[in-house]
Amino acid sequence: MNFTLSFSELMPLVPVMIVALTSVVVMLLIAIKRNHNLVATTTVVGLNLSAIFIAYTMFSGHFVPVNVMGMFMVDPFTMLYQFLILISALACSTLSHAYIETYKDNREELYILLLCSVAGAMLLVASSNYAAFFISLELMSIPVYGLLAYTHQRSQSLEAGIKYLVLSATASAMLLMGMAYIYAYTGSLSFYDSVQALFTAIKQPMVLLGLGLIIFAVAFKLSLAPFHKWTPDVYAGAPAPMATFLATAAKVATIGLFVRYLLTSGAILVESLVTVLTVIAVLSILVGNLLAVRQVNLKRILGYSSIAHFGYLLIALISMTYASLGSVTVYVITYVFTTIGAFGAVALMSSPYNNVDEAQSLADYRGLFWRRPILTATLTVMMLSLAGIPLTAGFIGKFLVVMAAVTTQHWFLAAMVVVGSGIGLYYYLRVMIVMYMTPPETPRIDADAHWGTKVGGIMVLGAALLVLLLGIYPDPMIKLALKSEILSPLHFMLSQQQ
Repeated sequence: MNFTLSFSELMPLVPVMIVALTSVVVMLLIAIKRNHNLVATTTVVGLNLSAIFIAYTMFSGHFVPVNVMGMFMVDPFTMLYQFLILISALACSTLSHAYIETYKDNREELYILLLCSVAGAMLLVASSNYAAFFISLELMSIPVYGLLAYTHQRSQSLEAGIKYLVLSATASAMLLMGMAYIYAYTGSLSFYDSVQALFTAIKQPMVLLGLGLIIFAVAFKLSLAPFHKWTPDVYAGAPAPMATFLATAAKVATIGLFVRYLLTSGAILVESLVTVLTVIAVLSILVGNLLAVRQVNLKRILGYSSIAHFGYLLIALISMTYASLGSVTVYVITYVFTTIGAFGAVALMSSPYNNVDEAQSLADYRGLFWRRPILTATLTVMMLSLAGIPLTAGFIGKFLVVMAAVTTQHWFLAAMVVVGSGIGLYYYLRVMIVMYMTPPETPRIDADAHWGTKVGGIMVLGAALLVLLLGIYPDPMIKLALKSEILSPLHFMLSQQQ
């Protein structure tokens, strides 16, 4: 076996290398002299360079999909999802800067953890091999433990980190076990090579168990019901910018890989697995929405709502046609921008860091409109988008999911999306009503007076404008989603049916 590699073979992984190199530069800067502004700027520059490289490659028209070392498949689908991960990471970096400015302990290491996790997430989306899948997943997850528990003086933050560590390690063990069962019967670690072998061995109970364990481990990472128990606690306890990272970048990477895995391994054609996925999707929508109704903590509401949103995404996956792959991608794009804006507003309200508490309770947002009208307008747009109201990006995503379910005659699933959205509308409106109430005499927690002129504030306002723009004119987003095809035999078959 020849392991000699030239740089030209590794070229498709340049965006990941830029992020990895940035983390090394940040380490060296910290070793030379601690300077929070310099480290934060270096991180943002590195992430921007990587994003610019991907954008140039995607739109220059010279890009040829390539399988690097038989481990990472870099195709338009990979590129788009890596781009979304980088946007999420940039949002988290800008929010973290203002949030952690007043933190008494070392602030700079946060950016190293963030960059390492981003590199893992970018590799995860490209994985086309079980070994690459597992290693990338761990590279993404391990820094997240540190990020969640970074402000450890707050007991909630430490609790969030430990909870995620214990439960995530359990999920990783399930994943490894599932991979071992499949490898034992197929004899190949590649997603692409094992398709035939998988279908010949699919009747074996151990292979089905292996596929089931992989789906359960991924369901944990995506916080789908009944594996969702950790989500609201971790979201509520984590520092607001880190909760943003967990809700966007980590989720995008996992769903990207999951779509690739289901399509390239052919698992989506196994009826028993589709039934399992259907049950998980319906449970997630019901559990996420019904439990969110009772919450009075905004971060918990957003945590439960993300469980429901990934239930909708699974429905688009189950209703698998060529067009529905586009609807999955559109939904992911709308979800990312909306979640960045919603958590970003919470982070702006909570910053700068204090040892005691964050703006979590709905009582903290009472009468916000009378103090911070623009921030309230931003949060209102995000709530409407999450609810899927027309003229926001969230509506486009939900509409395409319903359309995919109706096209494949999954009437029950289409009805579930509509029912879930109806329940969701109730608790999103509740948040909005609180913001427009009469304000209390002295607010307990408030946003910085000049929040709109800071980088984090500008980024949140940008996300709100984008959500409105994509809701009114979604054509570019839909075209981009349909262009970002996965290289898989199954996907090719589906596209031929059209």
